Amino acid sequence: MSSTTFSIQTKRVLVAQVALCRGCCCGAVQKGNPEVPVEWIKDEWKKRGLKRSIQLTISGCLGPCDLSNVITISDASGSVWLGNIRNMHQYQALVDWASQSKVAGVLLPLPDELATSQFDPFRPSGS
Repeated sequence: MSSTTFSIQTKRVLVAQVALCRGCCCGAVQKGNPEVPVEWIKDEWKKRGLKRSIQLTISGCLGPCDLSNVITISDASGSVWLGNIRNMHQYQALVDWASQSKVAGVLLPLPDELATSQFDPFRPSGS
């Protein structure tokens, strides 16, 4: 995408958008997938005052269903995809990282608990 001037603007300027999948497979414990602790995350986001700078969206299916519990993190430079988020300590790391990024005013590097879960859904076929 190129730099574009838009005719409308939002009052809120975001550092980032975090989308947690809660679609057909993510969080579907009946299918053997780990729970997505949605209420806990929403409470933490609110408690830490994150929603004005790092928007949280609980989404329907984001895709890559074979990597259940998918998260996307988007900012002006692009998106990072995380998959196989299986443990509470990973969700805790996400919230802590978002809090630190809010204070910094920019997205900080992901902690190891999350960085090792990165994948690229747009890689060329056959790679």
